[in-house]
Amino acid sequence: MKYIDRTTGYFVCDSAYDPLKDLNADELNIQSALCGYILSASGWRNVFVQSKDEEDAGEMISDEDKVITAHIARVFFEGLGKERPHILLASDARPTGKILSYITMRILSSLGAQVDWLFISAAPETMAYSHQGYDAFCYISASHNPVGHNGFKFGCDGGVYERSVSDALAQKLKESLSREDVLSSVQEISAKCREEDIISILTSCEENKKKALDFYRSFVLETAEVGKDFHASCGIVGELNGSARALSIDEEFLKSLGCRTHYVNNRAGAIVHAIVPEGENLIPCRDELKRCHDEDPSFTLGYCPDNDGDRGNFVYIRKSTGESEILQAQEVFALVVAIELADLSMKGTQNLAVAVNCPTSERIDAIANAFGARVFRAEVGEANVVNLASSLRSRGYVVHVLGEGSNGGNITHPAKVRDPLNSVMTFLKLLSSRELYSYALRTLTGKETQDEPSLEGLIDSLPQYTTTGAFSTLAKMHVRHTDWAALKKEYERLFALEWESMHLDAEGIFSYECHQTEGISETIGIGERYRSPQAKGGLKMVLLDESGNHLAYMWLRPSGTESVLRVLVDVKGKKEALHDRLLSWQRSLLEKADKALN
Repeated sequence: MKYIDRTTGYFVCDSAYDPLKDLNADELNIQSALCGYILSASGWRNVFVQSKDEEDAGEMISDEDKVITAHIARVFFEGLGKERPHILLASDARPTGKILSYITMRILSSLGAQVDWLFISAAPETMAYSHQGYDAFCYISASHNPVGHNGFKFGCDGGVYERSVSDALAQKLKESLSREDVLSSVQEISAKCREEDIISILTSCEENKKKALDFYRSFVLETAEVGKDFHASCGIVGELNGSARALSIDEEFLKSLGCRTHYVNNRAGAIVHAIVPEGENLIPCRDELKRCHDEDPSFTLGYCPDNDGDRGNFVYIRKSTGESEILQAQEVFALVVAIELADLSMKGTQNLAVAVNCPTSERIDAIANAFGARVFRAEVGEANVVNLASSLRSRGYVVHVLGEGSNGGNITHPAKVRDPLNSVMTFLKLLSSRELYSYALRTLTGKETQDEPSLEGLIDSLPQYTTTGAFSTLAKMHVRHTDWAALKKEYERLFALEWESMHLDAEGIFSYECHQTEGISETIGIGERYRSPQAKGGLKMVLLDESGNHLAYMWLRPSGTESVLRVLVDVKGKKEALHDRLLSWQRSLLEKADKALN
């Protein structure tokens, strides 16, 4: 049976076709192909497109990647330890997602899994629906990476597996791919797959998708903690860039709340610009919002997601100028934290806390302090932040909002993944409540206001910090030496050696301390005894004034999703010159450390 998705008109697969039959792949080439994979807790990723050009929007993948994909599916199945696990399978809108989904579906089904397939589905939608009695989910995506990339995320109960589980699966994958029967073993599994089982999975997709969307609508409202009669009159632009959100609830859901909507580039898979929703990639959304606002002043907010639809960044109209402006990723998170903490504080909620990743701007600490909340930090990685929040709740804290502030977006409990609709709902709560808006501004600034609620007013009331953009060209470095323990040790040595010569006392900076994050733990102390031997966590040099107050920090960490070193600088106040000086020093230290070790 040739299966064509009725919503998109896309040809997906032929149920009689065995993609693992007659492959031209040998053990050596398969092992070579595996070297290009990144296997991290944030997801297993690779440039899957056959040309290996990361900007290629082709659908075909190599024979070696077909074999590796089959082994990934087998290792995932075996890791569940059940004879007939119930698995939810979906993908983002990348062209290679169809063949990867089909191979995964065949292997899982042949091994005995009950597979429910959603075709193209936004990550938050898939992960929310995984609460509905599934043993696990498999989501095929490379998130914000370029279109030729793809990958796999595994998890259960709404969130991805924690690192220990993901690392154990990665080790099993390597062992599986080192076997002498690396090709024949998965060919035999695929050949045993019954066509009637595949047809059943394919033809059930439409009904499964409907159930997932229905559940997701309710879940978003539950997460926002608003009543059934909640109403908002804001005009919202969605520039979806062909993402999986094009097949989710967005437009219909926002209209049901009373919003005016205008969606563009909303055909799933029709990717029109670079995927990561940062910087110049938000210009189409910014310009579309301006055009809509000029025709209808109610349009004041716009958003653009990445391809799997979990990360979304925003544009807004400044009422004072009528111009459309781009919000930086850290600003989006800061706004959400301020609004949600204000809402909880106004209701008298005690023991408030926020869980964030290590490089989230300390602007969050200043905001939290205003509302009597505490901030706790984990290593980069959504699972780390989610697990930290869960740990804090077990200790009596109320953690409603959390996330990787350095990357934009937020996670709102009980969700375990970022979702731009959660951010939209937070903004709508503010714009729909004069009481909440006044309370937030009064708490942050000590001043009363009679103004109508606006994002502009809240943005202007936030503490000022100067922070490196997560996707600035200066925020990542390619280094030759990847023994992270040795690199960090040399970095620390050079930092101490050059400290005095930087003369930072002119900026009010007199000392420093080192913060290191791994998993959900943050420790203060410099040197190897404060990190694991692998040293893959974050390292942050916090710069202090004479009283020990934080004035800035310099952060670094090996990326878990790309072959780069991530760097970031955060400075209290609007101090671009100091930020640029510290970032230049940070990069210089790492270049010297890398050179010294090679």
